[in-house]
Amino acid sequence: MALASFFSQTGSTGVPYVVSEIHALLERLGLRHGVSVSTMWVFFSGCGLAELLLSFLVCTPLERFWPLTTWPKRHSIAADVAYALFVRTVLFPLIAFFEYDWLRHTLDGFLSAHGAPVPTLSWLLPWPPLAFLLSFAILDFADYWRHRLSHRYGWWYGIHSLHHAEDQMTFWSDDRSHILEDAITYVWLIAVGLCIGVPSMQFPFLILGFRFLGSITHANTRVSYGRVGERIVISPQFHRTHHALKAAGRRSSNYGTALPWWDMLFGTARFHDSTVETGDAGAEPALVSGSWGEQQAAGFRRMIRLGRRGRGLLAGKSGS
Repeated sequence: MALASFFSQTGSTGVPYVVSEIHALLERLGLRHGVSVSTMWVFFSGCGLAELLLSFLVCTPLERFWPLTTWPKRHSIAADVAYALFVRTVLFPLIAFFEYDWLRHTLDGFLSAHGAPVPTLSWLLPWPPLAFLLSFAILDFADYWRHRLSHRYGWWYGIHSLHHAEDQMTFWSDDRSHILEDAITYVWLIAVGLCIGVPSMQFPFLILGFRFLGSITHANTRVSYGRVGERIVISPQFHRTHHALKAAGRRSSNYGTALPWWDMLFGTARFHDSTVETGDAGAEPALVSGSWGEQQAAGFRRMIRLGRRGRGLLAGKSGS
């Protein structure tokens, strides 16, 4: 009952409800300056950091006690950690809430002013928790195709290859991404969220769900979900197959983010692969172990190089 109440309150009236609750908390704390943009920024930054902490608490034991592989010398993860913090405290609040909320209200206002129905999934699934789960599945389906297309076009793989260049994949690798690709991903998911009527206060938590599951799927662990479990949610080994050294730059397999269903449906699923080595043989050293700025610059350079070759990746070449 409490769960249903939460989801219903984070529906179309979600923003006023949460704002009023935060305002009441500030009142009790003696902070009467009211709710401002900074308050909401702190709230969502806190949610992002809480998700990152949860990922750390779950994945660290998996990698420590049940590792899939070990390395004689570990690369520095400073760039990945720094970018993870940047994403959670800056990009996530800015785009997943503030930008989405503005677009949500702008679109709904425009449709209402012209007598058009406002998109919503409540007509299909009136119980809010089920509508939330359906939204998650739809966004995951959309992200499957975004990810698959990023391997199809050379320029796109150029920036995506920053993620694939990691040859010591751990749960921190989920946050190893090019800022331009993050922008594309957010635009992609925001567009879908707007079309299906995801409420403003639900969209950020859907994104956090993807982030949490993404951290687990990138973990360096031999823990298995079993034959049934890995067909319900993506396992670390399933996603490691996608990161295989032999698959970099090609029309690969296992493109799903959280659910393997789309790979199974469209024939791109590969189960029971014994992949251990990850990386991209065509990636320059800066993509593999450079600083954050060096990685971003190298991603732009590779985007330009592979973009000039058109759709050469379809021929199965990783490029350089």
